[in-house]
Amino acid sequence: MIPWDKLHEECGVFGIRTGGATAATYVHLGLYALQHRGQESAGIATHDGARTHVVKDMGLVAQVFSRDRLATLPGCVGIGHVRYSTMGGARLANAQPFLEATPWGTLALAHNGNLVNAPLLRAELEERGSRFSATSDTEVITKLIATAPVATLEEAVAHCMGRIRGAYTVVAMVGETLIAFRDPNGIRPLEMGRLGHDVVFASETCAFDHIGAEAVREVGPGELLIADTRGLRSIQVLPVTRRASCVFEYIYFARPDTVLEARSVHHVRRRMGRVLACEHPASADIVIAVPDSGTSAAMGYAEVAGIPHEVGLIKNRYIGRTFIQPDPSMRDFGVRVKLNPVADVIAGRRIVLVDDSIVRGTTSRQIVRLLRRAGAREVHVRISSPPIRNACFYGIDTSNRGELVAARLKVDEIRAEIEADTLGYLSMGGLVEALRLSPGNLCLACLGGAYPTETPTEATAGRFALEAPRV
Repeated sequence: MIPWDKLHEECGVFGIRTGGATAATYVHLGLYALQHRGQESAGIATHDGARTHVVKDMGLVAQVFSRDRLATLPGCVGIGHVRYSTMGGARLANAQPFLEATPWGTLALAHNGNLVNAPLLRAELEERGSRFSATSDTEVITKLIATAPVATLEEAVAHCMGRIRGAYTVVAMVGETLIAFRDPNGIRPLEMGRLGHDVVFASETCAFDHIGAEAVREVGPGELLIADTRGLRSIQVLPVTRRASCVFEYIYFARPDTVLEARSVHHVRRRMGRVLACEHPASADIVIAVPDSGTSAAMGYAEVAGIPHEVGLIKNRYIGRTFIQPDPSMRDFGVRVKLNPVADVIAGRRIVLVDDSIVRGTTSRQIVRLLRRAGAREVHVRISSPPIRNACFYGIDTSNRGELVAARLKVDEIRAEIEADTLGYLSMGGLVEALRLSPGNLCLACLGGAYPTETPTEATAGRFALEAPRV
């Protein structure tokens, strides 16, 4: 199996409470919109007034949910999840939503993010008699709610929020009560919308577009929202001491048609490209993007540079994150099966290649080689983010700092590593200029090393933090 050397998107969550319509239909459409955030497993849970139903499996949304499977999910309240594993391995036991018996009924819960104190909390829960069947930090959240020493569901969720640390956006339901809550730094996005009088929650506003809902506002950092027969109410459970939105939601993760903090992701990325062109001009004939995440920035770069923007690489959209290599001797198979150069566009040209990031460097090198084989005279690589030099422990699969090429090499050494003629990264100042957000309100830990929570480690918050034997 060959991994595609890009940042992995963590997870996507969706929840809806309807006035009588079948919730699963809406959740299913919402998960299609969020498929880019997780491609390992998918799941939906609903409540029909008497019972909670769940369907989840490994694979894409289209693979997991047939018409027959959706028919087994009746009810007017539902939540859904698409997963890429950032804590706990890629296996069915870790697929979400998780179900848990509680004093208030069956809890179904879906989570995006990473807890930085999950091993400590799990050990404490096990000492008190809880038994775990998975290795995901999401199960820690469900057990904390189920065993909270309080009288009401609202108090149980608030108790849980007071114990967990790190990045978390959660949608959950108990019976016909739908709830959503978010960490006090607001690291991962969570939006609230309306479909008529019905309330909807999703990781990104693009999911509202797919079902005809209207975006209303974000779920605030530290906020708990509850939708039930009494309506919708908000509780500010945790104080917001520092806002820290993940900068890579803007750079790479979110879909271009999503709006985050009243900012169009497409327009933010386009501004990144414009600033990048000012900071790192190049003598070239055309600008091309690494599709699809580099497209908006490439447009901005071409505008400022006055160089034509061309389609030079075609992406195969039917290849998953991993695939079987038929022959080890097939050099650069991983890139060639996913990207194909348009030879008539590339041959004889000096190319500016715009991408959103370089993680390990292997894919960038293979793309440069691909362009040279197609006849490119020169390849000038431009990256619409600063170098990723530090591990992320908040829901991105880069908890091993040693795998990051920018943690080991200087920029010119990376240029040589990826075999480009020149290499330019967007500066930190340029990034902030394009975002039009205060750096004090952003999580820039993977770029600058300053974490918004207690400093996590791979042992406490890495992908296998709950997999290793505990003593």
